[in-house]
Amino acid sequence: MKVIYILLQLIAITGFYLLGEALQDFFNIPLPGSIIGFLLLFVALLLKIYPLEWIDSGAHFLLAFLSLFFIPATVGIVEYGELFSGKGILLIPIVMASTFLAMAASGWVSQFAAKASAERKERS
Repeated sequence: MKVIYILLQLIAITGFYLLGEALQDFFNIPLPGSIIGFLLLFVALLLKIYPLEWIDSGAHFLLAFLSLFFIPATVGIVEYGELFSGKGILLIPIVMASTFLAMAASGWVSQFAAKASAERKERS
């Protein structure tokens, strides 16, 4: 039953993504449709139009596999080998350092948000 619950929540998240894509195509907005969908979901959650409980488990499921979403970007770098020839080899530590910094920043922000959410729940 929990699998069906998570699947329905993933469908809801995907629905916001598809809505953002449709709005981007229809109005020719110079933002990616995925960002528009994310903003729509954010506004719906912020205004309490769409309760967090309706996507909570699905979002946690996606976050559990977040690191896998970065693999295509990392593998895509391999296609630009000529960029790394000569002094371009210095790009490898730069890419590695920026990746680790982005992961650390994301982890810190998510821990801060989780802590703030837990404190807010304790107060109410």
